[in-house]
Amino acid sequence: MRSRNFEKYMILENLLIEPIKEIRKNYFESKQLSGYSNQDQTTSVFSEKWNKMNTRVEIGKINAFQKNWFYTLYGFANEADFKSFLSDKSVILDAGSGLGYKAAWMAELAPHARVIGMDFSESGAEASEFYGHIENLTFIRGDIADTGLKASSVDFVLCDQVIMHTEYPDMTFKHLTEITKSNGSFATYVYAKKALPRELLDDHFRVRTHELSNEQLWEMSQQLTELGKRLAELEVQLDIPEIPLLGIKGGQQDLQRFIYWNFIKCFWNPELGKDISDATNFDWYSPSNAKRFSKEEFTELINSNHLTTDYFHTEEACFSGRFRK
Repeated sequence: MRSRNFEKYMILENLLIEPIKEIRKNYFESKQLSGYSNQDQTTSVFSEKWNKMNTRVEIGKINAFQKNWFYTLYGFANEADFKSFLSDKSVILDAGSGLGYKAAWMAELAPHARVIGMDFSESGAEASEFYGHIENLTFIRGDIADTGLKASSVDFVLCDQVIMHTEYPDMTFKHLTEITKSNGSFATYVYAKKALPRELLDDHFRVRTHELSNEQLWEMSQQLTELGKRLAELEVQLDIPEIPLLGIKGGQQDLQRFIYWNFIKCFWNPELGKDISDATNFDWYSPSNAKRFSKEEFTELINSNHLTTDYFHTEEACFSGRFRK
C-alpha cells in the first residue's frame, strides 16, 4: 500500500517540469537565487523580515488582519464564500507565501486540494515546520517568476501583495497566467502609484537601500512608526487644496494620512502594534524591487494576457482583482 508521502510526491512530480531532487515531509528547494542583484537583495530583506516576525503571536495578528482585508481585495463576502469558491479547485498555488498562513488557510478550507506555497525567501522552511500537520500542503523555496510548474496546471493562483517585488512584474504576471488552467482563476494585487512627492522618495530608496544595512533600515522603520503614531495621536483634520500636477487630492483629510499618502510612508496601526508597524515600514523601504502601477497600466496587463475580470478592486494603496483565464 502506498504511503501518503509517496502519493504527495507523485502529485508534485506530475505538476513540475523538472523532477524533485530532494524533499522532506512537506518542503523542498527548487531555486535560491535569481541571478539579478535587485531580486536577490529583495529576497534577502524579506527573509530578514519574516525571521523577525516568525512567532505565533505575530502570525496570529497578521492572519486576523489580512483575512478581513483579503475578502475586500478579492471579492468574497466571508470565509464561507471563499471556501465555496475553492470547493472545485484541485491544485492551488500561493505565489509568494511568506510565513505561509494564507497557504495553510486555503489548505484547511480545501482539504481535497493540493496546496503549494512558494516563496524565494527562507520563510518556507519555517512555514513547513509550523504547518507540518496539514497533509495537503507543501512549501517550495522557488522563484514565482519561474515556478517550474507545467503550463495550465493550477486551478487557482493567488499572488497577494508580492508580484511587484519580482524583477519584472509584467513577466511574472504572464508566467502565473500561463500556469493557470483554462477557466481557472488568478488573483493578484499591485501597489498603486501615489502622489508625485511620495513616488520620488520611494524611487530614491529603491537605489539607496543597497547602501544601507538591515540594522539601519530597521532603525529608520522604527522612527517612521513613531512618526506615524505621533501624527495620528494629534487627531488633526485639514482641508487640503487639490494640486493635480503633483497628484495630491483635495478635501478633508487626517494629517497623518495626508503625509502618509503624499509624502512619506509612516505606517502606524494601534491594533497591530509597534512590531508589525515597524515591519510594515521595513517592508516598504527595504526592497529594491517594488514597482507601482497606475490603474491604466494594471488594466492593460490584465487585457494583454487575455484574462476576463470577475472582480476588480481599487483603493488608495493598491489595485487588486480576481481574473479568469
